[in-house]
Amino acid sequence: MSGAGSGSGAGRESGAQKRGERLQKVLARAGIASRRAAEELIREGRVTVNGRRAELGDRVLPGGDAVKVDGRLVRPRARHRYLLLNKPAGYVTTVSDPQGRDTVLDLVAPSLRRALFPVGRLDYHSEGLLLLTTDGEFAQAVSHPRHGCRKTYEVKVKGEPSEDALERLRQGVSLGGRRTAPVRIRRRTGVVGRHGRRSSANSWWVVELGEGRTRQIREMFRTVGHPVQRLRRVSIGPLRDSTIPLGSYRELTEKEVASLGAPATAAPRDQRSRRRVRGRPQRGRAGGSR
Repeated sequence: MSGAGSGSGAGRESGAQKRGERLQKVLARAGIASRRAAEELIREGRVTVNGRRAELGDRVLPGGDAVKVDGRLVRPRARHRYLLLNKPAGYVTTVSDPQGRDTVLDLVAPSLRRALFPVGRLDYHSEGLLLLTTDGEFAQAVSHPRHGCRKTYEVKVKGEPSEDALERLRQGVSLGGRRTAPVRIRRRTGVVGRHGRRSSANSWWVVELGEGRTRQIREMFRTVGHPVQRLRRVSIGPLRDSTIPLGSYRELTEKEVASLGAPATAAPRDQRSRRRVRGRPQRGRAGGSR
């Protein structure tokens, strides 16, 4: 394991460090977890390299060092899977839920679920586009704010926010003691109520975020007195698809994967494939915010 050893071996280890890759990056590329989650596995002592407990900062030589997680050998994953799901409300965006609620993986065919995990967050009551993948590096590129992958949402709120309130949201508000990054907000066009007139009881807005804290949009509008009544994600970076039925999904094309920052070493189909979930997705069931 690079990074181990001392004394006269330090120079040799330094050379190995330069040749090797960061351990969390290797774990992410193997589909074990996102890079951030892989760091947690290392901190928890669940990762070993050549029989020794790994530490953050370790580098390994893929194919040369024996990396294990929970005692199981990590093997390079040659082909990754990338799915685009139109999530209904009433599903938790996680692999499993301790409360026993349905998760987004329950919408995916069992044969495709192995090592699959959701990219980023979309809360329990929200709907819209959500990526699922086996590729930890891809998940990092899409979800981390520094990579600039912006997400766009259509948001229905109670009442009609004033221009001053909207400007406050655009500039950033304090949530949990930390200020939100600037966002883009504009009115959603083409929405009319009964008798062809816009309703004053609620209003629709298009919100574009560069970061994605838990329940951020809901909390933002709550701070200005206009609680969210409905929220759906309509784009992830350049990726849009309004043709996927609610509760269904399809595989990304190689071009779409590349547009989101992943290398073209994936296994998505050139032909877009869509799988419809049997039955009608349940919506609005009792449960938490996630």
